[in-house]
Amino acid sequence: MIYVLVPAYNEAPTVGLLLWKVRQVFSAFGREYQLLVVNDGSTDGTDEVLAPYARALPLTLITHRERQGYAKSVEELLRLAVARTDRPRRDLAVLLQADFSDAPDEIPELVKRIESGADLALADYRRRQGIPRREALVRRLLPALLRRHGGGTLDRPLDWVCSLKAMRLVTLARVVSEHGGRPLLRSDGWAADAELLLEVARHARRVEVVPLQGGPPAPRQRPSRARPLRAAWAVWRMAHRRGTPAPGASRSPLPEADPPSGPRTTGRRGRRRGRRPAGPPSQPKTASSS
Repeated sequence: MIYVLVPAYNEAPTVGLLLWKVRQVFSAFGREYQLLVVNDGSTDGTDEVLAPYARALPLTLITHRERQGYAKSVEELLRLAVARTDRPRRDLAVLLQADFSDAPDEIPELVKRIESGADLALADYRRRQGIPRREALVRRLLPALLRRHGGGTLDRPLDWVCSLKAMRLVTLARVVSEHGGRPLLRSDGWAADAELLLEVARHARRVEVVPLQGGPPAPRQRPSRARPLRAAWAVWRMAHRRGTPAPGASRSPLPEADPPSGPRTTGRRGRRRGRRPAGPPSQPKTASSS
């Protein structure tokens, strides 16, 4: 099962078309899917737009009476996907924006990366055509800005604030279990996307990056809510704060690799040498392909 997670706030002009496009993608892709959508206190008629889709599509709709913010909406969707799955090693979740800033057509490639063994697959918009110049600049500078604060989690630069990502649910379940009742995301906006990346990547054995170079899938129906410079500062503060875990936080390492097989070797004086204690776990590898 593929759970498509869509947080929405005042997206009446686009959210219906987006959901129908997701349906078309999966009809051609041939995978079983469910849509999980949060309407985060919208005031523009988003509820009225979503109502008929809830009857026509495999859709679970959560409605907030008052706006709770992007991070809380995303976290609620993540926890719901983990609670729903009965095959977490096979199932996955895909996070998708309701304003068409993320293209549903990119979902199959991300899903294929998970099916081929990755635990986390990320879209990379740093070379995407048509994005505002200031946003493109911030996306390209963030890897250098975050090199000392959290950048060691992954072994190469990537798009830290990408929202479009696919996650194996067994990996996401480890994140949820580690946090218990504490919030998964303590930031909002772009910083929440970066924080989610860091949280999932710590538990991922393999991370893959899918560069996207085409233009946006559809013209924006509203101005972007992102303020790139302010968002970059928020991302940096989030990464800096993560250097000191919150009280009670558990920073458990990645699972140990299986010990090497084969006979033990013999030392110079005939004593059998046992296996050396395992070192610290290796960081997840990041693969990039065009």
